[in-house]
Amino acid sequence: MVATSPVSVPAPTSPSFVPALVAPDALSRVGPIDGLPASEVLKLLPRLRTWPATGHGDAGKRLRGAQQVLDWLESEPGCGWQSRWYSLVNDRGFRERSDELATAQGRDPETVRDAILGGVTSLFLCRLVLPSYDFLVDYGAVKLFTNTRLEFSPALFIQAEEAAENRGMIGRQASQVLAVLSKIVLHTGRDLGELTVDDIFEFRGWGIGRYGRQVNGLHGAWDVLRDLGVLTLDQSLRAALRIGQPSTEELVAQRQIKSPEIRELLVRYLNERRPAMDFSSFRQLAATLAGTFWADIERHHPGINTLDLPAEVSDAWKERLSFVTKENRKGQPRKGRLDLLMRVRSFYLDIQEWAHEDATWAPWAVRCPIRRSEIEGVSKRNRNRTAEIHQRIRERLPKLPVLVAAAERRRDEQAALLDMARRTPIGEVFELGDAKYRRTAYKCEGRSTSQHGPENVLAQNLETGETPELIRADEDAFWAWAIIETFRHTGVRVEELLELTHLALTSYRLPDTGEVVPLLQIVPSKSNEERLLLVTPELASVLASVICRIRGAGGAVPLAARYDAHERTTGPMLPHLFQRRVGWRREIVSTKVVYRLLNETLLLSGIRDASGSPMRYTPHDFRRIFATDAVTGGLPVHIAARILGHQNLNTTQGYVAVFQDELIRSYRSYLDSRRTVRPAVEYREPTEEEWDEFQKHFELRKVELGTCGRPYGTPCAHEHSCIRCPMLRVEPAQRRRLEEIIRNLSDRIDEARANGWLGEVQGLQVSLEAARTKLASLDRLTRNRNQDPVELGMPAIQRK
Repeated sequence: MVATSPVSVPAPTSPSFVPALVAPDALSRVGPIDGLPASEVLKLLPRLRTWPATGHGDAGKRLRGAQQVLDWLESEPGCGWQSRWYSLVNDRGFRERSDELATAQGRDPETVRDAILGGVTSLFLCRLVLPSYDFLVDYGAVKLFTNTRLEFSPALFIQAEEAAENRGMIGRQASQVLAVLSKIVLHTGRDLGELTVDDIFEFRGWGIGRYGRQVNGLHGAWDVLRDLGVLTLDQSLRAALRIGQPSTEELVAQRQIKSPEIRELLVRYLNERRPAMDFSSFRQLAATLAGTFWADIERHHPGINTLDLPAEVSDAWKERLSFVTKENRKGQPRKGRLDLLMRVRSFYLDIQEWAHEDATWAPWAVRCPIRRSEIEGVSKRNRNRTAEIHQRIRERLPKLPVLVAAAERRRDEQAALLDMARRTPIGEVFELGDAKYRRTAYKCEGRSTSQHGPENVLAQNLETGETPELIRADEDAFWAWAIIETFRHTGVRVEELLELTHLALTSYRLPDTGEVVPLLQIVPSKSNEERLLLVTPELASVLASVICRIRGAGGAVPLAARYDAHERTTGPMLPHLFQRRVGWRREIVSTKVVYRLLNETLLLSGIRDASGSPMRYTPHDFRRIFATDAVTGGLPVHIAARILGHQNLNTTQGYVAVFQDELIRSYRSYLDSRRTVRPAVEYREPTEEEWDEFQKHFELRKVELGTCGRPYGTPCAHEHSCIRCPMLRVEPAQRRRLEEIIRNLSDRIDEARANGWLGEVQGLQVSLEAARTKLASLDRLTRNRNQDPVELGMPAIQRK
């Protein structure tokens, strides 16, 4: 048997390695028998595990093919088989040489070509030469990779296949992983158990250089090598390639500041500010001070070495700052000019203030080149921005039910289509609604349909000719619905949505009635402050559907780690709710996917603005709509601020589109005056009787049709006309009573019209419309609920 111990040669370490036809280190990487004579090489071939049995016709054909390849190699310049091999493949391809040989011998070109390729395969398997990745792809020998797994570390390759299966890889997913591992083994000359991280990075770099993307199966190959213990890094390939937060010195060095004193000052200042800032804001501040400000000044005024800028220098910089400098938008007014000026002004003023406490800042405490009058436009800009936001919400709030209905319809249609397609044999036609479909399967020449995995379901629309992958379409439809519903019922930020976990679901039991109140914990994000939200029945239905969809075989929510692209950090493994299966991996839904799903649903809904253009919603639009809807429904604005996690009431007021300035000022004046006259006794701890009265308020909310949701201490705004009140939550068990009320109202309207009681007709119409709206809302909630109760499995954190 041929010795298979590889030659130890350092591999490239950069993930951005871009190979040429021959890699830079290829000539130094040789096989273990690079100096063996041709006659001895031919004697080694029959010892291969994959060599045909004695007397088999293929054995002689392979031997003749290998002899011909060796003859070609011996005619090439070089000091070993490997260097001659690259001279050979760079000169002319094997197809041309084979055709010339067949013509010279008067033989069939296809027969000669098969013999040559069989000889090349044998030489690869005895590691006479180490082929490049480009040659392996152009060679197109699927059987070569199978023989590689039988020839080198066969037991370990069997374990690799089992590891792929244990990770949930099916069909083509597993075969792609094994093909990647086989290519790396052939190219590097190392056995499977000797592969390194650099080998994976080199293969990745080659794939990006050839295809502009990573090769399929690379991530799976990395995970399989980790499972086998070949790679010791305890992270995925995606995590290994991510760049963490750069240091302050690195951020400043990117701007190539010439003055060492100014560079050191900027690093020191930014390090002082960094602990109190999130990384995204900090990186923006560093880019402004080191790049937009000082690097620009050095570029136009070389040699400057002081913060005390002459008037002509600062004025010229502010003039350049007024316009965009990028080539594609050069000359356009810069929208963020005032923000940049405020950051630079804060830089100067901070140093002046710190100099009073620390004398080392004193040499840099100079006159600020940006006057207060130059940033007075910030207030006007903020008012204009608030007005634009209010107008945006006024346009989108009335159309929200249309978007919700479109998301529900898409979810139901895709689920029904997938279910019908799964029950239809491949090749058969089925109908769903007004459309006809034909169940189809992947057709790849030379590959079986099982390589794509048994879970691929295709159905061709016979009218449009489209053939979507139905499992993927169903996944997109479900997650679009879940995202929209969660946004509109909670008002959370997009990063808070993606950080929701099964552990965030908790509950509180009222001591008197024993009623369980479900709560949703929002982890600290932008405001660095956690908060609890009351889970409404509609939100509970959505979260129950999400949990049922992502639960694993054992009933538990799988663990997954979320990467925060803004902070450039990877969180711990947690049972995230907004996760989905991508191939065999569990990945958290990304912000990019959230926007894509929203845009797809908007396109299907057909919602358009006043100009006729498609209307666009962002995740933050749902947050502002939630605030506006809550406040107009009677929720005090300061309570809305607590729910949204705002530390400043002005922020919440900017969200609420329907509040007028006069109303806000009057309300705040009322609060201020009430605080001044309120007796101090009201700030004491409540007595037992007062606490009992507070809890009994929730017991007295029970009414005929369900539950009144008005806050404690507030009177009934509709004088107990519950059917008109938006705070009424109708119980599903009272649906029949609600239908009777609707019929009764209709009869009373007919009677009033017959008797000419037109004033009575108008009042009854308002009540009838409110009753019908409540019935439609109740039907939608009932339709979304599962037939069987869903056990959410409230997690309990065990204390050690």
